Amino acid sequence: MRKTARKTDPPGTVVVSARGAIRLRSGHPWVYRSDILSAGQVNPGALAPVTEANGKPLGSALYSTTSEIAVRMISDRTLAAEELGPLLRRRIREAIAYRRHIVGNSNAYRVIFSEADFLPGLIVDRYDDLLSVQILTQGMDQEAVRAVLLDELTSQFHPAGIVERVDERIRQLEQLPPRSSGLLSGEKTSTVFTMNGVRFQHDGLAGQKTGAFLDQRENYAATTRFARGEALDVFCYQGGFALHLAGVCARVTGVDSSRTALETADENAALNGREIEWIEANAFDLLREYSSAGRQYDTVVLDPPAFAKNRRTLETALRGYKELNLRALKMLRPGGTLITCSCSYHVGPTEFLEMLRAAAADAHRPVRILDNRTQSADHPVLLAVPETHYLKCAIASVG
Repeated sequence: MRKTARKTDPPGTVVVSARGAIRLRSGHPWVYRSDILSAGQVNPGALAPVTEANGKPLGSALYSTTSEIAVRMISDRTLAAEELGPLLRRRIREAIAYRRHIVGNSNAYRVIFSEADFLPGLIVDRYDDLLSVQILTQGMDQEAVRAVLLDELTSQFHPAGIVERVDERIRQLEQLPPRSSGLLSGEKTSTVFTMNGVRFQHDGLAGQKTGAFLDQRENYAATTRFARGEALDVFCYQGGFALHLAGVCARVTGVDSSRTALETADENAALNGREIEWIEANAFDLLREYSSAGRQYDTVVLDPPAFAKNRRTLETALRGYKELNLRALKMLRPGGTLITCSCSYHVGPTEFLEMLRAAAADAHRPVRILDNRTQSADHPVLLAVPETHYLKCAIASVG
């Protein structure tokens, strides 16, 4: 029989089940709605004390009245309301200091990575003199929290502009009032940023994510150690891998289904004085056509979108990844290099490498892993929160 909250719990207290308490004590900051015994009169997004059913305190959380993730812990102490602002300021400064220590040769990187920086529901990216903000929870959408965030980011970076990128679906799920993407401060919404010595155009109000795939920054650089000859970059988006490959490969072709992305990629190539062939096509169709025609390359990059949005789609996703990798393996010359990625959290590192092993067996090609990588260090993996570890990037030599 399920335990219930005690009648003596004060209003505004969130009481969690034994399973929820065990999860919190393991270091994970989330409690799902199914493990909430009582939430009293907690307002949407409010700071709330969290306790076990017996009243034992577990800390403080930002509470969502609508999300399946009802509790996102912000402290292992019971905080007074006036302590939240100073805590957020300190966490923001710590996140910035961490990036200044670990990011090099780039003026574009993730500044705040939600739970991994103990600021749940908040994403901030830097693109040279612009900052891009994503707010994903009721707690981070509170006006007082927004004010602290804007003030702290302005004082730390003095940016020419701070842009908010709005995910309408998330705001609907969190039952937040409608907002449009736009400037929070300043006047500038576009700039040119640099990663690993390569220059990129940036429009703060366009493109996927916050405008670029900053989590691949270190993988872009690593790829140049192994790539050579004629290269094919599939799902190239705005040319991240292709532009890096162009510095070490004799010829580079980038493929994407988005004409808009390819137009930006072409602008980026011109910005760097590099000649790259861009092809607008469905990746599966093109790889099927090219492999059937016997096209050969020395380097192939596969960087598809997340195929597995949840565990239910995992099997289908793995079939998609296997087909892509099988085609690519068949198209590589002996001694060629495969760079293959997955940003699907639900496809774990072991499952990803098993998929690659199966594709190699079907292609009758021996594969040696040269470098088994993950997301860039500015997207830190918090050990107690496996959801923060999502990107896989295997660099392999194909016999």
